Order: sequence, then C-alpha cells, then structure tokens
Amino acid sequence: MNPIFDFLFGQYSDYQTLDVVLEIVAVIFGFLSVWFSRKNNILVFPTGMISTCIFVYLLLKWGLLGDMMINGYYFIMSVYGWYIWTRKVDASHMTPISRTTKKEKKISVAIFLATLVFVFIIYKAFDKWNGWVAYVDTVTTAIFFVGMWLMAKRKLENWIYWIIGDLISIPLYFYKGFTFTSFQYLGFTFIAILGYLAWKKSLSNNQVTA
Repeated sequence: MNPIFDFLFGQYSDYQTLDVVLEIVAVIFGFLSVWFSRKNNILVFPTGMISTCIFVYLLLKWGLLGDMMINGYYFIMSVYGWYIWTRKVDASHMTPISRTTKKEKKISVAIFLATLVFVFIIYKAFDKWNGWVAYVDTVTTAIFFVGMWLMAKRKLENWIYWIIGDLISIPLYFYKGFTFTSFQYLGFTFIAILGYLAWKKSLSNNQVTA
C-alpha cells in the first residue's frame, strides 16, 4: 500500500467497518453543524445532536471518557441552545448575537475550572490518568465546555474557544488514531475563523442599525 495512506489510515485496519462508517457519518454531521453555526442557522442544533449521539457511542466503546463527556455535554447544551435561539426577547425578535458580559466571563472561568476538576476525577476513578494525552484531553474538554455554553447563549466569543480547542484537537485525535476526526477538527478550525468574522460583522451591523 501507499505509505502515506498507511500513515493516515493504517490504524483503521483493526476497526469494525460499522465503526468507521459511523465515524464518517458523525464527522459529516459535525461539519454541517459548525457550518450552520457560522451561518447563525438554527439547524446547528439538530445536526450537532446527530453527530454527538454517534460520537458518544463510539467514544464510550473506545474508552475515551473525556471525549465522550464532551459530546454528551454537547447534546445537552444543544437542547438548551435550541431553546435559547428560538426564544423571543420581545414580540418580534429572537435572542440576538451579543458579546460576553463580565458576569458571563466569570461563569466561563468557573465552568472551565469545574470541568478540569470533574474530568480529572472521572479519569482517576476509571484509572485512565496515565499519560500526557489525559492532561491535554482534560484541558480541551474544559475549553469546549465553555465554548458550547457561550454558543448556546449566542455569544460572539464562543468562536475563540472553538478555535483554540480545534487547533489542539487536530494533532491530539491524529495521535489517538482517529484520522477522520482529526481532519474534522482541521475543517472546524477554518469554519470557526469564518464564523467569528461573520458573527462579528453581524453584531456590528446590528449595532449600527440600532
């Protein structure tokens, strides 16, 4: 076989075909979810929920507890975000894009620190705290927890957390042996950058209009 192909996809030789197909499907819906988020479209949530459901199953099967909890949390926050995005702030306007307030910044820090502690306890309880991957996985979990909460609240700064977490996840997932998921996070990084710029422009236009 081609050595480049073996380097990128050789780890899938021991995987069940169904698992590979499910990962690809989850990646596709993950891309759709981030794309709809960039477009400020409510479809970000149903597409994201499909992706996260599949990943929860796969990651539980593969024993990646931190990643599994990220996706489980995504699902819960998608339900919450779906409600927030469709909630009317007055008779004719839905919840708008806005910047994070001082109070929300403090809550973000609290979520980040609480997640670090929670994931550490989970890893220790299951005897999975056994290498540098666990450390990085714990940090990325905390970053993504904050990012998802801010996205559900329709806050511009959510994209900053996604960009940081995505950049860390690209080599992390490749090292773990999930090439398709690594490619997914590479794509996520570019979309997140575009999403930040698009939301920032929309926020500026709304402020001018107001």
